[in-house]
Amino acid sequence: MKRIYYKKTPLFLILATVLIALFYTGCKKMENAVDIVSNDMTKPGVVTGVKVENLNGAARITYRLPDSKNLLYVLASYPINASRVRETKSSYYTDTIFVDGFARSQDYEVTLYAVSRANLKSDPVTVKVHPATPNYILANAAIDITADFGGANFAGLNPNRAPLAMHMLVYNESTKRLDEQEPVYLNTEKIDISVRNLPPTPHKVGIFTTDRFGNASDTLFKTVTPLFETLLDKSKFFVYKLASDAATDQYGWDFKYFFDGRIDGTGWHTNTNVTRSIGTFGMGVSAKLSRIVVWQRPSNYYSFQNTRQFTLWGTNKDNPADAQMPQTSSEGTVVGDWTNLGNFTFPNPPSGLPASQANAADMAFVAQGVNFTMPRAAPPVKYVRFHVTQTWGGLNYVNAMEISVYGNPL
Repeated sequence: MKRIYYKKTPLFLILATVLIALFYTGCKKMENAVDIVSNDMTKPGVVTGVKVENLNGAARITYRLPDSKNLLYVLASYPINASRVRETKSSYYTDTIFVDGFARSQDYEVTLYAVSRANLKSDPVTVKVHPATPNYILANAAIDITADFGGANFAGLNPNRAPLAMHMLVYNESTKRLDEQEPVYLNTEKIDISVRNLPPTPHKVGIFTTDRFGNASDTLFKTVTPLFETLLDKSKFFVYKLASDAATDQYGWDFKYFFDGRIDGTGWHTNTNVTRSIGTFGMGVSAKLSRIVVWQRPSNYYSFQNTRQFTLWGTNKDNPADAQMPQTSSEGTVVGDWTNLGNFTFPNPPSGLPASQANAADMAFVAQGVNFTMPRAAPPVKYVRFHVTQTWGGLNYVNAMEISVYGNPL
């Protein structure tokens, strides 16, 4: 007779099965409990003890929450301009709600509701706020418009570092219309932007500012005569090798390729064992520099040995002598024959992402070359030293693809 053997179930499997069953039973009870709360049709009480702190284009409202067990959040509903009503929410874990986006400094009514888990609103509580001058108006009103090399400069402050869009305008004599330039987006304290490529004749220019809520300031206008600016002729540039310059024979990427007019070929690559990254070149002319444009090495934007911070040194002397450049120095510092023309930093990705996560738009921004405006006080020069003080990857050796120099030859 054939025997049938039954495998004995281990004790730990029996215990595990029981625990799982208990867990699901408990979850079901919890789900039912949540269902009961979310189906509670009790109307929540109102917020009380409301206080208002007015801010630039915004207000911070504090209150006491109602004693309602099914409370989920507080809702604020308010007009921010003539055509738009905005809503913001704040959870029941806090006693504060922030309302923003107001177009002007004037009285606005904010309606507050306590909202339950069943999406029932309390009776409304209305409070008046009177925001201080919105940031987009504050920033635009104080902008100083002046003539710049090849255009006009717009300088001012954004004291609260609000995210703003600056819209520059140039009157077109041919079409008799104002041409809007590509907006400049910023959230920095300092505003220093320019419109370029204008001939040295009188031009009517303007600027207005918008915020992320669609509010727009009035437009400031001024007629300026741009200073003469031209792209200096790179065919006259030459390597002026000094003893303290970095060796640049790595992979054949010599310093002469830093100003060969190509951004898709070979650039400047210092030796990997260098402790400094300096290259010196003569321009063949004496010129008052207005700006430079620098291109990073493609595919490694915002990383590795690409330039991040640099100092530009210059001299107007013939056959200038070598000098040991300090790693850090202030604009205007003089070392031997050389003067610090300015200290510059490549901007972070415009998207706000970390350098390691730069997106396609960030890459496109760097690929077109980055402009660096020279300080007005910088003296005319014949020779330039490009001194890289920091790379994106923190490396000693450096890459830089190309440089273009603009100014007024003397």
